[in-house]
Amino acid sequence: MARYREPVLKRCRYLGISPTVLGMDKESHRKQAGAKHNKKVSEYAVQLKEKQKLKFVYGVGERQFRKYFDMASNTKGKTGEVLLQILESRLDNVVFRLGFAKTRPQARMLVTHGTFEVNGHKVDIPSYLIKAGDVISVREIRKDNGAIKQSIEENAGRLVPQWLEKDVEKLSGKVVRLSSREEIDIPVEEHLIVELYSK
Repeated sequence: MARYREPVLKRCRYLGISPTVLGMDKESHRKQAGAKHNKKVSEYAVQLKEKQKLKFVYGVGERQFRKYFDMASNTKGKTGEVLLQILESRLDNVVFRLGFAKTRPQARMLVTHGTFEVNGHKVDIPSYLIKAGDVISVREIRKDNGAIKQSIEENAGRLVPQWLEKDVEKLSGKVVRLSSREEIDIPVEEHLIVELYSK
């Protein structure tokens, strides 16, 4: 798991993303320190920032991110869009998208503790890639988990993406199909990441 030691809001401010993307309802009203706005930013710096943005949002390290990029490069379709699709297909992200966890780090922790099963089999690997037709559900012995119940209550008003189906009573969700670029709400220019790795 990628660990960022600096405060989350500070990191969000630097990367130019809203904390709501991470599942947090906080907002930072602090102004940027210093007059850095006039500083010319190189093309490489812009590309690197886009990569850092995705790594931070999904909590992925450099080695794993590179592996996903290579996987996307060898798959039909636009490399950048396929990369986002792979990241969205991670089990911890799907648990977060279904509303069973408030944030991706919490979803990662729940998965690691063996809270979920995929197609009836216990899976405790957050990076496990789901496929269309997979059913993710809370294991029978974990259905009274307070964190999950609280997350479901707090996420009651949040819409579940169209590529997922959620059954609150059974505490499960089904992957109808893999996500499309239009359904991924992360403000990132993925083509810049492709250009960065293509050098």
